[in-house]
Amino acid sequence: MEPGARAHFNAAFSDAVYARYAADLVARTGGREIGFRLAETPVFFSADLRERCVRAADEILAQLCLPEKIARMRDAIPADRHVPGETALPSFGIIDFALVEEADGTLGPRLIELQGFPSLVGFQVMQADAWGAELATMPGLEGPWSCRFGGLSRDQILALARETIVGDHDPAHVALVDIDPSEQKTSCDFRASKTLFGVDAVCPTKLEKRGRRLFRRDDAGRELPVERIYWRIVIDELEKKGVTLPFDLREELDVEWTPHPNWFFIWSKYSLPFLDHPAVPRTQLLSELSDVPPDLTENYVLKPLFSFAGGGVNVAPTAADVAAIPADMRAAWCLQRKITYAPRLRAVDGGGIKAEIRMIYLRPDDAAQFVPALNLCRLARGAMIGVDFNRDMTWVGSSIGLWRP
Repeated sequence: MEPGARAHFNAAFSDAVYARYAADLVARTGGREIGFRLAETPVFFSADLRERCVRAADEILAQLCLPEKIARMRDAIPADRHVPGETALPSFGIIDFALVEEADGTLGPRLIELQGFPSLVGFQVMQADAWGAELATMPGLEGPWSCRFGGLSRDQILALARETIVGDHDPAHVALVDIDPSEQKTSCDFRASKTLFGVDAVCPTKLEKRGRRLFRRDDAGRELPVERIYWRIVIDELEKKGVTLPFDLREELDVEWTPHPNWFFIWSKYSLPFLDHPAVPRTQLLSELSDVPPDLTENYVLKPLFSFAGGGVNVAPTAADVAAIPADMRAAWCLQRKITYAPRLRAVDGGGIKAEIRMIYLRPDDAAQFVPALNLCRLARGAMIGVDFNRDMTWVGSSIGLWRP
């Protein structure tokens, strides 16, 4: 990480700094409370660490895009969730890295999980804006600052995101679809998406199907055709809440998807055993596990493949925990070699903070390649990383990686 910026920040930090930043971000995202904890600091990335993360993510994405690997990973799609019209690649590539200490003492990335599913694109733009405004008031940290890869400007990132999310449609005919969107922890991103891209968040139960077409009503009660769906539904939540969709995902509809729902399954933790890269820890599906590792509790993590925000993750599994997974569910669970985070971000109280970075790649419909676009970071002091954990601690939660452009 970048030590000079960290020293300047910690010297100038106060509770008032955090309060101004948090209030600014709430205002930018619609004035409603944000549903997860905001960390007190951004993560200042050195050029070397940033380049290592981009290179590893690029190489992992290249493997994920190989047709022979995609053919094998399609086995992850449940028969009753297979949606017609699958795209050649997803619209979003999400790569989550833990920051670990390498053998030479430097920091490097280790893959935690990946998704062919959207992340907080709009919110991250606004989070960077809010931190940029606050950093401009702190000695030695005057801007500009960027969270964007490849030297892209803010306007260029917004144009790329708009093309990925909206395509060539009128935003009024694009629906961001999630269950009870105003109640989701990610509703701050939904509000940011409305501000930045003009796209309304819609509960799937409010959609109407006539023939092969879908319709919705806006706040004024006008009926609008839905030509494109910005798909934000986490499938396990759909099942847990018993939500009945007004259409069958398996039927042909006259609608575009971004991303296509099949990629929720194809690119997921299910993909990890198919990757061969120094930044990818050893991962094995339980359905293919012959023997429980003797160092299971100390060196492995037991994970469900399709939960989000750390749900169901067991960081100290026992043989009994593994045996308790029913045979018909073992293909939906994996064992992953444990990763040791490096607590190298120094808080003002002297404590070491662990960090992970999410690399957010975007791919508009007609693009052959993914573009490294934005990032988000999560900070933690405890055993679990994620915005749902460590909530009684400080200098933990949602953050963003920044650097001087």
